[in-house]
Amino acid sequence: MAEEKKESKEASEKTVKKSNMLMIIIIAVLVLIIVAGAVVAVLLMSHDGEDVNTKGTHPATEQSASHGSENPAPSKPKISSEDVESRKLSQIGTLYPLETFTVNLKSEDGRRYLKAAISLELDGKELDKELETKTAVLRDRIIRILSSKTLEEISSKKGKQQVSDQIIETLNSMIVDGSIKGIYFTEFVIQ
Repeated sequence: MAEEKKESKEASEKTVKKSNMLMIIIIAVLVLIIVAGAVVAVLLMSHDGEDVNTKGTHPATEQSASHGSENPAPSKPKISSEDVESRKLSQIGTLYPLETFTVNLKSEDGRRYLKAAISLELDGKELDKELETKTAVLRDRIIRILSSKTLEEISSKKGKQQVSDQIIETLNSMIVDGSIKGIYFTEFVIQ
């Protein structure tokens, strides 16, 4: 009888040791999963070492040359990236806010969408009237540009800059009374 109690006691001690060891292993695995998840999240959020900026992007830095026609449209002033960076906040031109855009992003499963609010930086107040008359067309062109992009194309700072450049180039080709100097994303949510 004493021998049975001793064996029972040893068995229960082994069970306790096994459960403690199992608990330690489970905690270690959970910690590793959390660390790995954090690393993956940081890598996805900073595509090529660039920060993902979800609340505001610098204005576009350059505009493309003519569209290959023999008689190019009157040239719009070009803005270099150095000029944009050195421009002080007080030197920002008139801002023309547009209503929020909600578009499906280009993807195979069609389950990603972008919600973005944009303000256009104008080179003068006289452009306001022209933009008011062309708002529907401008919004259409911006929607087409945004919906043609994939998540990967717009997730990085560089990708947002390319989208800004493309929007500026497209809108400036439609404008007669001035030009758009920059684009500011005042809201940028990807889901």
